[in-house]
Amino acid sequence: MSNPTITLALSKGRIFDETLPLLKAAGIEVLEDPEKSRKLILPTNQPQVRVVLVRATDVPTYVQYGGADLGVTGKDTLIEHGAQGLYQPLDLNIARCRMSVAVRADFDYANAVKQGSRLKVATKYTTIARDFFATKGVHVDLIKLYGSMELAPLTGLADAIVDLVSTGSTLKANHLVEVERIMDISSRLVVNQAALKLKQAPIRALIDAFSSAIQPAAAQSP
Repeated sequence: MSNPTITLALSKGRIFDETLPLLKAAGIEVLEDPEKSRKLILPTNQPQVRVVLVRATDVPTYVQYGGADLGVTGKDTLIEHGAQGLYQPLDLNIARCRMSVAVRADFDYANAVKQGSRLKVATKYTTIARDFFATKGVHVDLIKLYGSMELAPLTGLADAIVDLVSTGSTLKANHLVEVERIMDISSRLVVNQAALKLKQAPIRALIDAFSSAIQPAAAQSP
């Protein structure tokens, strides 16, 4: 009986780059650079392992419905997607950032919250934003945007934004300030539950290799 093919879903950019060392620890090397290749399915040095390139927000969907056996995706994406049918064995401690509330530097956020004002909040992360403000008892109107979040307060579209923050330099450049940290974000390994049963040995081997590779990173994390 031939070995089953294992398909790993990754998104281009930071998650892809930071997953490579973990793959290497598992003896897997991707043979083509996604930035230079037009292919969406990349071979590796292991004939039974391939990488599919999908949009970051689509990784959980590919894994949930079996288009990929496993994938790497941010905690933010998982919360927004809902994690039904996904096994999440590991926090990989990569692509770390935070989800925060930011406002224009001249907007008195603390006072608006204290007075019970209804806030207009622009975000791509409506589930996270809704849950966060609900627990604070703050009434919000959510405005769904897909990009250039920083523009919303500057144009008067919104009072605040909920977005991922890494260094904070983009906020600063647009005269916005971070007023609340909602949660820390990092990327998780997600596995299709049916694949875990059908291809248990190779998938378990991958999970174990990833787990060994992230231990040092986990120990060093702040």
